[in-house]
Amino acid sequence: MTVAPVAPPLLSALLREGTRTEHQEAESQGFVTRLLAGELSVAAYASLAAQQHTIYTALEEASAQIASDARGGALVFAELTRVPAIERDLEHLYGPEWRDAAAPLPSTARYAARLREAGAGLPEYAAHAYTRYLGDLSGGQVIKRMMQRHYGMGAAGLEFYEFPEIPKAKPFKDVYRERLDGLGLDDTETSRAVAEAQRAFQLNRAMFAELGALHP
Repeated sequence: MTVAPVAPPLLSALLREGTRTEHQEAESQGFVTRLLAGELSVAAYASLAAQQHTIYTALEEASAQIASDARGGALVFAELTRVPAIERDLEHLYGPEWRDAAAPLPSTARYAARLREAGAGLPEYAAHAYTRYLGDLSGGQVIKRMMQRHYGMGAAGLEFYEFPEIPKAKPFKDVYRERLDGLGLDDTETSRAVAEAQRAFQLNRAMFAELGALHP
């Protein structure tokens, strides 16, 4: 009897399974749980938004770099661009002089430096883009609802979580995963991508730890 060959695992599945522990550890950081439980303040959220500005500025610089890659260009979507929305949020949260108030924490600066390095390698870029953007379209929506519920925030200050050009998140996420799976990474590149995704969650966790110390 002929046995059908087993298809190799898809990159999107490997990234999901390979980061399960790191993802849970990042989400269980005290800062995150207290913010979502309504135990902190809008000021704590503003600090988080300030760090996101540094992170997404670096990520979207990497996107611009990878866009010309024969394979990587498939992962760059204008609909996902976040920096303009974050800047509008920060102007609402801090006022017109928001750049003076939105200084990156040391952990955030390390995160951004790694993102800029990652722009030179497709597996690394794919890992960071996957963890950030799909997270924004999933768990990020929970953050928006909790900020509205617990802190009385309206649309202003939460534009980061709005994707006006993506009316339905699930079909878009499905397309994004298909693009990931179609990158054609070899075994070595796939291993690099999974390791980098784990590193991305670790960098995010370190940032949450610093934010927790800033907002005890």
